[in-house]
Amino acid sequence: MNMSSLQFYNSLTREKEVFTSIIPGKVGMYVCGPTVSGESHLGHARPFITFDIVFRYLKHLGYQVRYVRNITDAGHFEEEGRESEDKISKKAVLEKMEPMELVQKYTNLFHWAMRAFNNLEPSIEPTATGHIVEQIVMIEKIIQDGYAYVVNGSVYFDVDKYHNHFGKNGMPYGILSGRVLDEQLETTRELESQDEKRNKTDFALWKNAAPEHIMRWQSPWGIGFPGWHIECSAMSTKYLGEEFDIHGGGMDLQFPHHECEIAQSAVCNHKIPARYWLHNNMITINGKKMGKSYNNVIKLSELFSGTHEILTQGFSPMTVRFFILQTHYRSTLDFSNEALQAAEKGLKRIWEAYTYLRKVTVDIEVKSAGDDELDKKVNTILHALQADMNEDLNTAKVLAGLFELVPVINSIKDGNIKKVALSATTFQFLKDQFKLYLEDIFGLTDENKQDTDKLSAVLQLIGEIRKDARSRKDFATSDKIRNQLLSAGIQLKDEKDGNMSWELL
Repeated sequence: MNMSSLQFYNSLTREKEVFTSIIPGKVGMYVCGPTVSGESHLGHARPFITFDIVFRYLKHLGYQVRYVRNITDAGHFEEEGRESEDKISKKAVLEKMEPMELVQKYTNLFHWAMRAFNNLEPSIEPTATGHIVEQIVMIEKIIQDGYAYVVNGSVYFDVDKYHNHFGKNGMPYGILSGRVLDEQLETTRELESQDEKRNKTDFALWKNAAPEHIMRWQSPWGIGFPGWHIECSAMSTKYLGEEFDIHGGGMDLQFPHHECEIAQSAVCNHKIPARYWLHNNMITINGKKMGKSYNNVIKLSELFSGTHEILTQGFSPMTVRFFILQTHYRSTLDFSNEALQAAEKGLKRIWEAYTYLRKVTVDIEVKSAGDDELDKKVNTILHALQADMNEDLNTAKVLAGLFELVPVINSIKDGNIKKVALSATTFQFLKDQFKLYLEDIFGLTDENKQDTDKLSAVLQLIGEIRKDARSRKDFATSDKIRNQLLSAGIQLKDEKDGNMSWELL
């Protein structure tokens, strides 16, 4: 497998780069996981499906991948909002639950959604509460080196001092997001605890906990809880080292979260933590940003069941996954009933073609009546698929290529094109590539497989009864079985070899 031709768009350098791992054949990848203060929503679907594809494709190329995706189950107070408000503590009070009980509830729901999407489990899934010690050690190092200060039991990162020193070494604050520090000073809003900070842009590494605060830990600076950004720096360093290959997440995390991670890690380890920074673009719903003010925050359970008021029906996890893959991960993606319905039809069409490929056998013998032009066309399309994936994971282009082959498959299925028009090698290649991309890399599954298997067993029995009737020249019974199944939406076909095939209409 050729690993050297894979390219990623690196948000850090703002250009496509050929991917080269630090250790040949091995990849370390860190992806920011969910804050489990509530049920997973549509905004969680895109990043975790996107980086599941990255994980799957790297493994397909032959890399040994350590995929670390964290769970934020403590802190995560807003840097641009009510700064000292802990999301999990607040939600625990509202739901009258112990914080870790609430965390477990929503972690379970998150895992349920990831399984529904057929996402592979990460190699390691560390939690913020499980790494308080590592976060404290990192904060102590930042204080020791003079880039953080303590005020009233809280610890703040000195952005201005960091920028002035590390900027000279090629790691200014804003290197990832492109934001200029002076402009940030002019636009930063007045927030709670601003009077504790030396500069408006400074961010909290540790917050002093008020007596009524539920989640709290002992630290050298008093009882408190960690900031949002420090957990990812601490956990990525612990499990992937001071420098690793890929850091991923949604574009909304580029600033301030990932920018702050770089600053923290640069102070502690004197280097930018990841070599390649990958960010998926945002989603909109009917052209609007998803938000509570628009009443369009769709929980994944609502999406699957269709119970949200802006949905006209429920959409299966595979339909949603397929819909996401139809757009390049760095492009904006707009969800709507119409777009999801179109994706539902598209998935059905391509999966029916793939189902036929899985069932049909390859003719081994060489036929002189082959269609060389068609054979060449099919091969050309199939060979282009890996080049499209290597071009910054262009799943949309790969799906377009597969769809270009669906009419060929359907024509073979319907007998309009003879199967032997393709060489045995090409036909097997066609089968293999459809399986590789649809199942192995894109992670799509046959959601109706269990029901289909049961139906297939029943129809096999019916087929034997019908075959027996035909052998006795009881054509009335044979036709009755076929016609009644047809009225129920099941079409039987008598094959030349005497066997019977069927398809749902």
